[in-house]
Amino acid sequence: MARGRKTSGRKAPRRWLLRIGALAALVALAFAAWLWWDMREWRPDEALYPEQGALAPVGGAEVKFATLKAIGAQFVYLPLVLDPLPDAPGSFADRYRRARAAGMKVGVVLNFDPCVPADLQSGVFAQMVPRDPDLLPPAIGLTRLADGCNPKVSDAAVESELMTLINQIETHAGKPVILKLSRAFEQRHNTAAALTRDLWLARDRARPDYAGRPWLLWSANSQMVSAASEEPVEWVVVQK
Repeated sequence: MARGRKTSGRKAPRRWLLRIGALAALVALAFAAWLWWDMREWRPDEALYPEQGALAPVGGAEVKFATLKAIGAQFVYLPLVLDPLPDAPGSFADRYRRARAAGMKVGVVLNFDPCVPADLQSGVFAQMVPRDPDLLPPAIGLTRLADGCNPKVSDAAVESELMTLINQIETHAGKPVILKLSRAFEQRHNTAAALTRDLWLARDRARPDYAGRPWLLWSANSQMVSAASEEPVEWVVVQK
């Protein structure tokens, strides 16, 4: 009998620990669900960041630019995509026309491919993006690393081609580029210290600090859901 009571006494604290652990897991799950739901429409305070806009999703998803403007986007950046049917609905050219028609400030993002020579990439940019003084400064997206390139490309070659691309795009656009810099690319190439261009950083909800110097643009919500687009947009604010 005494032996049975001792066993029961040892099991009771274990049951309480299991219950506490289950409760903690439930609370964590509920918080994660709340955070996910809250982030769907979250944006930084307009009193702190009065100038806000968006980066349209890549691909052919419909974007209602008048609606985007109505919910508070003063500008929109469009990813540059070489479309097989340039004038088709959802193409870059179609989005560009409709964004301008909606009265929005428009910029273009060219995502840098370290596996492709700079001349080819800048050629696409020059072919598709008009020389328009009203365009916002062009942005170069720096996300992809050269690890998967075939043939292999050295880090030094990546940095050299990037500098060539920057010079060529700036010559076409007539204004300095903005570097849309990911954490991984910065850690590999130390771009923020090497290149004196305005920065566009990304971090959901919290101010990014991985570049080691001030930024101009901040992608504060990478998956903002709204009536303006079939797919989430990237919500962007300007730091004055």
